Amino acid sequence: MTDTHLPPDLLCAISRARAHAPFLDHLLTREAALVAGLESALADPRAAAAAIADEMGEGARLRIERRRLALIVALGDLSGRFDLTRVTHLLSDFADDALDRAIRAAILERTPDAEPRGFAAIALGKQGSRELNYSSDIDPILIFDPETLPCRPREDVQEAAVRIGRRVVELLQVRDEHGYVLRVDLRLRPSPEVTPIVLPVEAAISYYESQALPWERAAFIRARACAGDLSLGGYFLDAIRPFVWRRALDFGTIREIRDISRRIRDHYSQAQAFGPGYDLKRGRGGIREVEFFAQIHQLIHGGREPALRAPATRDALAALAEAGRIGADEAADLTAAYVQLRTIEHRLQMVDDRQTHELPDSLTSLDNVARLHGLEDGGALTTLLKPYVTRVGTIYDSLAGEEEQRLPSEAAPLEAQLTAAGFERPDGATRIVQGWRAGTYPALRTPAAREALESVLPGLIQAFSRAPDTVHAITRFDAMLSRLPSAINFFRLLEAQPGMTQLLGQILSLAPTLAEQLGRRAELLDGLIDATALEPVPDIEALAAGMRGWEPGSDYQYQLEFVRRFVNEKRFALGAQIVAGASDPLEVSAGYARVAEAAIGTLAAATVEEFARNHGAVPESELVILALGRMGGQALTHASDLDLVYLFTGDYAAESDGAKPLGAVMYYNRLGQRVTAALSVPTPAGPLYEVDTRLRPSGAQGPLVVSLEGFEKYQRGDAWTWEHMALTRARPVYGSPQARAKVQAIIDEVLGGARPERDIPAEAAKMRADMAGHKPPQGPLDAKLLPGGLVDLEFAVHVTQLVHRAGFEPRLGPAIDELAGQGLLPPSMRAAHDFLTRLLVTMRLVAPDAQEPRAPTQALIARALRLESWDEVVAKLEQTRQEVRHCWAAVSGAA
Repeated sequence: MTDTHLPPDLLCAISRARAHAPFLDHLLTREAALVAGLESALADPRAAAAAIADEMGEGARLRIERRRLALIVALGDLSGRFDLTRVTHLLSDFADDALDRAIRAAILERTPDAEPRGFAAIALGKQGSRELNYSSDIDPILIFDPETLPCRPREDVQEAAVRIGRRVVELLQVRDEHGYVLRVDLRLRPSPEVTPIVLPVEAAISYYESQALPWERAAFIRARACAGDLSLGGYFLDAIRPFVWRRALDFGTIREIRDISRRIRDHYSQAQAFGPGYDLKRGRGGIREVEFFAQIHQLIHGGREPALRAPATRDALAALAEAGRIGADEAADLTAAYVQLRTIEHRLQMVDDRQTHELPDSLTSLDNVARLHGLEDGGALTTLLKPYVTRVGTIYDSLAGEEEQRLPSEAAPLEAQLTAAGFERPDGATRIVQGWRAGTYPALRTPAAREALESVLPGLIQAFSRAPDTVHAITRFDAMLSRLPSAINFFRLLEAQPGMTQLLGQILSLAPTLAEQLGRRAELLDGLIDATALEPVPDIEALAAGMRGWEPGSDYQYQLEFVRRFVNEKRFALGAQIVAGASDPLEVSAGYARVAEAAIGTLAAATVEEFARNHGAVPESELVILALGRMGGQALTHASDLDLVYLFTGDYAAESDGAKPLGAVMYYNRLGQRVTAALSVPTPAGPLYEVDTRLRPSGAQGPLVVSLEGFEKYQRGDAWTWEHMALTRARPVYGSPQARAKVQAIIDEVLGGARPERDIPAEAAKMRADMAGHKPPQGPLDAKLLPGGLVDLEFAVHVTQLVHRAGFEPRLGPAIDELAGQGLLPPSMRAAHDFLTRLLVTMRLVAPDAQEPRAPTQALIARALRLESWDEVVAKLEQTRQEVRHCWAAVSGAA
């Protein structure tokens, strides 16, 4: 290095950076020329970062600028040349500029001759207040004007806006050899689980005027138009200003503000011991409490006092103190704490360029951060921070108490009622119910909605009080209400059908798998409310027709979303049938499989069509999908993955006929990857299925998709015994009737004897022993993996099928019937199969850890298994396992 000419403060900063921050050490080496001119770079960081001689695209230039600015800012900070304001302003201004340039580039790439307008970014959070962290996400809301946004001929303007938004995110977020620019989080937009990533400006205004949640008022304190068409952004912010700053401070508003405070404390600021592992941002006494202390007072008084509307936290504290709304000592102490906590937060992020806020748990790592800051060790760092954390916590505690005193004491009668009903935490439940009554959520804002709530509240309280876990029942219900756009019809339904309220309480408390899904995606209620929710799902053709119910001309991404919503709704309703006792778990299991098969066919067809737009089709060839395992046997659980094998017919040396032709092997392997992604990649509508393709020829070592000829050759000559066992449940689920018939003919021939002679029982016994060693039972009720469980039964069936070349039916139950009818298996194995399958399907929903559940869940399981008591369940499981163990021992030769 040639940096010895630098003054001592900069040399010290460089030394600490090299010794304690791998990220900065890498930048120091990579940007040696920048370090040599560090004094001038510190004088004008933005110009120094942008001084790049090479010609390159906007994305690469932005990445290099970000890298150079990150180094300059870090050294200015570590040397003491830059204070917190200078650091955060440099980072925030670069984020604004990068976002603006990305928007311009994304528009001009698509419409080179157009004026890049009609598309704007609204900065929220720390970018909005010019307080960005050293390694921070940005949280913009992207809006567009349908009248002025440039788009291509005959292109839908909404689709154009979304494509521009995706390209903006790609330019900023995707990493390459130069690093990345910014991480982008678009989840602060209205209803992110259902809305596109870019919103029409008038629709966004309408949302904030009528449906927005209380926390969104606080978020918009720091909002500003930061990039793109600034006049459009200004128009949007002017329109929603009355939503943020309300002149009249009525009782409902105060209650709303208190609810925001409670949620922040409950979800982000749990009491935690200060020390290693402490979260500087979310911990009690941390950065978020300083910010929220200011925002609470701004929301209360800013509607009538515009001088209090400062976006930046320290500016807001100063304005509040000057106006006499908070004490001068409080403002001074919170400001000092904010500076110190944010400074150490930046030190944490400089180490590895990670968006972290937690002091390291490891003392060695904590010492490292302390020394980067110039302290002796981690003990010195915690000693430095503790007084600030303690003071912030004390001030914030007084705020919570002050808010409680402002409100009339209405909670006592309700709390007494909840206590009498048997709630485990009546105080917490009281706060939740009072929030509903105050109209905290959009669904509860109107008098009619709150009246409907009161009509069903006694039934809800009764239902939740009967739940095994009243806390989870009411908090999960609260999470659902927070996502509903309207609740009146839902409440009226519960009033008219009290049994539905009881079912909802049972789901929330007895079925954690379903409750978790409801908490994340309240729209699943649509399927539960439907009267057909507790009826068996229709056949595959009818399901597939429903999954293709999108509007004509819908793009591929929308089709994926549509199918996900449909499938998740059906799967949720099937699970509810078990909780309600409305269906036999065996029929539910078959229903899960019908839904999955319809999804495979629908998504595969859509993917094939989309893929062909660029690559055409391979003449006289097609994709065939083979299902194995539980999917092949048409008996899934709620948590089952899909065991699939992808094949293609025709000449493997052929080539596709599209604009971008591919050889058949590459064509189908890429297509197979796309089909897997369509079935498995999570989207805003939620995840769908995990796809397991390891049962393909040669397993993970082989290509994803193989020709039909290669599949036949492998199965006839190279496949192992376990692969032929898997083949007994193989079933073509996608492809033309002719292609499926070809695949089925190969399967039939191989199972019928066109395979190497092997000692099948011995090989299967060894494989089962190896499996038991690598994959033990999850718990004492693991109906699948326990000795004598479903796996042992499946092994017994498949070995018998292969040895005797009989009973080849993919569904395990009918296969057992056929083998038993020939005297090859004990007839009792059908009852064993049915019992174990019912237990497995039910446990996946209500006790996925396979541990013994609480009494109410035990009763549900007994009912699903058609037994009178939990003791009968335990006894029946033990008896069944003994029978299966004996059967497997006889088949494998271990008896």
